[in-house]
Amino acid sequence: MNDFNFYSPTRFVFGRGACDRTGSALSEAGFARVLLVYGQGSVVRTGTLDRVRTSLDAAGIAYRELGGARPNPEVGLVRTGIELARDAEGVDAIVALGGGSVIDTAKAIALGVPYDGDVWDFFCKRAVPAAALPVASVLTIPASGSEASDSCVISNDELGMKCGVNTDLNRPALAIMDPELTFTLPSYQTAAGITDMISHVMERFFSGEKGVPVTDHIACGLIRAAMEAAPRVMADPADYDARANLMWVGTLAHNGIAGCGLNVPGARDGDWTCHGMEHELSALDTRITHGAGLAVIFPAWMRYVWTAHPERFLAFAYEVFGIEPVDPADDDLVGIDEEITPERAVHDAVTCAIDELQDFFVSLDMPRTLGELGVTEADIDRLLEGLRVTRGERFGTFRKLTLEDARAIYRSAL
Repeated sequence: MNDFNFYSPTRFVFGRGACDRTGSALSEAGFARVLLVYGQGSVVRTGTLDRVRTSLDAAGIAYRELGGARPNPEVGLVRTGIELARDAEGVDAIVALGGGSVIDTAKAIALGVPYDGDVWDFFCKRAVPAAALPVASVLTIPASGSEASDSCVISNDELGMKCGVNTDLNRPALAIMDPELTFTLPSYQTAAGITDMISHVMERFFSGEKGVPVTDHIACGLIRAAMEAAPRVMADPADYDARANLMWVGTLAHNGIAGCGLNVPGARDGDWTCHGMEHELSALDTRITHGAGLAVIFPAWMRYVWTAHPERFLAFAYEVFGIEPVDPADDDLVGIDEEITPERAVHDAVTCAIDELQDFFVSLDMPRTLGELGVTEADIDRLLEGLRVTRGERFGTFRKLTLEDARAIYRSAL
């Protein structure tokens, strides 16, 4: 087990009706004036925004509002929010009402308010955050885990880039988690969220380090829990227990606990190649949902790299799917046409597990190929140019990859 630091300062208010306790929870945390950030309409249509406003009013919390945060949030709205927060005298917290895109918008605003410069400096690595306003979230879409994570990802349409910042300053002080708010989510958004949370766990599991039994069991248990709840919410979107389990999986998948001891010394807690490669897809076309891109990229990456550490893939195959390599000495194999060597047995077990994972994503109506997302081979050079800027010439911890490796992975996923 490698040394690690695990920091999770977020207070969680979880359960039925938690949304209506937003104001009291903020007051108890010592906040009095906030900037309320939300998306492009669903919280209005469902009445969630009015419920939060009522809660804030009842608790005596003063607030200003910033709507319009989009999927793959853009730095332009972040800059607007920074000026709004600065103009609103005494704002002591940024409150996000929505999913990961809204929360990341709020986090970026929180980083930018005390900074004497352009907030994009943090995302293009020209500056390192030194301070931030506190962030609170009212989660409506379980997916990104941003309600407890140290990460924040923002797009810059002018530059055609999508970049992230990881710092403990990003970790929200408060997360309001009401599973009933997710009952009205479209099935595609639910499925993309499930894919994203599973991918967050796998980025850490496939770090390139040897297994840590306690962390491995946590990680694979989270994946199994998500896979068990997924068909239930697809069949019955108002299944409270399934929704609650998915909401909590999404949080634990990305607050760092699923990677403790697996972190590569000197690197972030996981590989994160697949997230980096997918970010280029949604920078190429902001209509591409992050989870949908991951549903294609992750299996393609797995097929390309698994031979670097087959033991980790065998552990994943067994812990998640109950798949083990066949024993070449098994009497039941006598008489088959093709000899089963130990190497072939490992290959078949790993391939079977990757197939099972991809088939699960597809069962949720996630895409199998990049072509289904409108990506063609002609786009690959542009994807690689963005990857060069955001990840460099060599990247990854499970296996060091080059841009030509990335080209091969993109091409295999077409």
